[in-house]
Amino acid sequence: MTSPPSRDHHPGADAAPTGAHPPARNPAPGRDARLDNAKFVLITLVVVGHAIEPLGGYAPAGALYYWIYFFHMPAFILISGYLSRNFDASSNRVEKLVLSLAVPYLIFWTVHQTIYAVDRGGLPDSLSVLKPTWTLWFLVALFLWRLSVPVWQRLRWPVAISVVISVFAATADLGDTLSLGRVLSFLPFFVLGLSLRPEHFAHLDRWWVRICSVAVLATTAVLAPTISDHLSRDWLFWRESLTDRAIDPLLPSMGIRLAFMALALLMSVSVLALTPRRRTWMTRLGAYSLYVYLGHSVALILLKDTAWYDVMPAPQTLAASIALGLALTLVLCAPWVRGGLRWAVEPQLTWVLREDSVLRVNRSRDASGRGRAWRKPQRTGATDS
Repeated sequence: MTSPPSRDHHPGADAAPTGAHPPARNPAPGRDARLDNAKFVLITLVVVGHAIEPLGGYAPAGALYYWIYFFHMPAFILISGYLSRNFDASSNRVEKLVLSLAVPYLIFWTVHQTIYAVDRGGLPDSLSVLKPTWTLWFLVALFLWRLSVPVWQRLRWPVAISVVISVFAATADLGDTLSLGRVLSFLPFFVLGLSLRPEHFAHLDRWWVRICSVAVLATTAVLAPTISDHLSRDWLFWRESLTDRAIDPLLPSMGIRLAFMALALLMSVSVLALTPRRRTWMTRLGAYSLYVYLGHSVALILLKDTAWYDVMPAPQTLAASIALGLALTLVLCAPWVRGGLRWAVEPQLTWVLREDSVLRVNRSRDASGRGRAWRKPQRTGATDS
């Protein structure tokens, strides 16, 4: 596996190119094709999983939902950590992080809350921007994880420490603020990705690894119906305190949490091993996963207020919802859709930052030989061109 480009390249802020520079029409030549392919596969599973979520009472839908949720976010987070290795918390990097995660978060949080307000007929009694709506927890988590990168890179045993933090954090009630439950629970996957190097990925191309990967994914698919019948969905979301479960939180609960962690890692490695390392039709689309992640949430919030899940029998609704998820993923990758969403997903420096900050970022980019993207438009009279 080749090393990713030196610029920030991760499935949250740079699965689509970041807002600090213009989105490429095609992935940059230095991008890793395997990772872009994997991001497209994973973002498709995210959309399909959310599309079939209301069908949890139908056994096949519930089993598929569990199987997807065993690994899709841990795998995304693992890739995020790996592609965040160059984050050094410099002012330019932090500004880009704000543009690519914090600003889109605020925009889509407002959109979500507006839809909820219309649906309920008014605003709730408590409205805090520090409490992410639905899918937006991932942007908050990725923002906090990336800020912590320099700390993890200085520790001697970062993965072991993150696992201990994850397990013991689950014994405390952290509430909904900043989705801290998920931030800490998923932390080991980000730190593990941060600790990986290209040579580690070379093992994925061994023939026996791929055979074992097929066996792992097939076995978990067979076990998913049984697990879905005996364990609550709460185990899949990694957000709530183990003290809320009806079992001893310090022994069985911790064991189950560690088992889910191991299962997620095993399935994530299996998916990466089976993902093509060459450029495919998915490679280009994988670069736009942030558009899909943010855009699909609005579409499905609106869909769930319709009669979509009631007009057909469960088997037909499941098939139609899967097809809808696949189609929605492809539509949100389309150039005309990205063009319409770019102001929200990739906000430009010129309207978010002060002019001196824009010039400082551009000077930094020029010094590194990476062009003059997003320069403030030149004036051609009384108005900007």
